[in-house]
Amino acid sequence: MLLAGDIGGTKTVLAVFSAKGDVPVQEKSYPSAQYASLELLIQGYLKEIKEPVDSACFAVAGPVVAGRARITNLPWIIDAAALKVGFDWKHVSLMNDLEAVAYAVPSLPSNDIHHLSVGKPSQGGNIAVVAPGTGLGEAFLTMDNGRHIAHASEGSHASFAPTNALQIGLLSFLLEKKGFKHVSFERVCSGGLGIPNLYAYLKETGIAEEPGSLAEELAASLDPTPVIINNALDPARANALCTKTLELFVDILGAECGNHALKVMATGGIYLGGGIPPRILSSLQKPAFLEALRSKGRFRALLTDIPVHVILNPKAGLLGAAAFGFDNREA
Repeated sequence: MLLAGDIGGTKTVLAVFSAKGDVPVQEKSYPSAQYASLELLIQGYLKEIKEPVDSACFAVAGPVVAGRARITNLPWIIDAAALKVGFDWKHVSLMNDLEAVAYAVPSLPSNDIHHLSVGKPSQGGNIAVVAPGTGLGEAFLTMDNGRHIAHASEGSHASFAPTNALQIGLLSFLLEKKGFKHVSFERVCSGGLGIPNLYAYLKETGIAEEPGSLAEELAASLDPTPVIINNALDPARANALCTKTLELFVDILGAECGNHALKVMATGGIYLGGGIPPRILSSLQKPAFLEALRSKGRFRALLTDIPVHVILNPKAGLLGAAAFGFDNREA
């Protein structure tokens, strides 16, 4: 059996697989921050499931260098060699979490995909993956001898590039009022960091009022992002400040999807992963998202031809990690 894991800043999902392409067995989810290390979490999981495991592959939210990874939004350092020895496994692989999602993309069934724009895909063209969740992840796929190869990227930590006066104000707010020395796209286009920053900025501008009931709800919540999104999407609770926050988020996400597509020449398509896009699908279907994505001057026509999709399967990263683990174990 192979143990696969999708390790994020908010939660870690573990499952065992008996063969490539199989459905996961004994899948369990854990709040990452409640554990001091991945090793402790795995120990508890293995005691609970009592399944024989001889190899593992973990998709981690952070860069993987020489078999080691430091989780971007957790105080964890993961070492493949140490895990192999510590658990007496035959093989351990580490991969970036978005690399794992990208690895799963070619094999996702049609009902796991929602099409925002069918476009005119280039056969064998590169594919871009952008995934806003707790953080913002990016990856891409290239074609080699008829086989898709996934590549990790830390492009979300590149400098945020405002596209209009409102976004220029956002950058100034984060640099001057918040005191950030560097503002990345992840700072403005993610759930853990981005949406709260956008909300704070728009509240500061006075663009809309924050009702007392909303302030109380936010103060009582450990994570303000679901509160903001729910108040933006629910007609019964619709709040202008939350609605404008979500609109700004969608504009920035669209612009960064276009940036990433241009950088990797993603003529094969753009896939939106992560936990947020399926939740805000109604907002992504509005014209503003694709307009922000395509608004690249002389390259508008190229971007208009690129298909844009949303990955609906929340287990894409886990399935990609399992597939990669089996392929790597057998290599």
